[in-house]
Amino acid sequence: MMELTPLPCALSVCRLRKGAAVDLNRDFYFLCRTDEELSLVCKTEDAPADAEKRDDGWRAFRIRGELDFSLIGILSGISALLARNGIGIFAVSTYNTDYILTKEEDFARALDALREAGYAVTR
Repeated sequence: MMELTPLPCALSVCRLRKGAAVDLNRDFYFLCRTDEELSLVCKTEDAPADAEKRDDGWRAFRIRGELDFSLIGILSGISALLARNGIGIFAVSTYNTDYILTKEEDFARALDALREAGYAVTR
């Protein structure tokens, strides 16, 4: 059974200007730079004031445990289930696992739908 753990903090998704300074000492953030943009997902309280664009009001849950790269369909199963329930997602991945973000107003409904589908939601 796949376990999901809700994170206890509000998150923001930001687009930063190229070359923006990011405090890498924060305890939770995702930073991605491509040839087109610099994006940051962080606790709302840590969002930079000078972000080009910022979207607050996100919550997240983590897929518990280290996910082997050979596992197939984990994100697609969760995203399809939430899509059927009218819930949009923003997903980010680390080496070990995946994080699924939903808007705050959809978060409890998302967790309920996942529980009903057999996912274990821990506190």
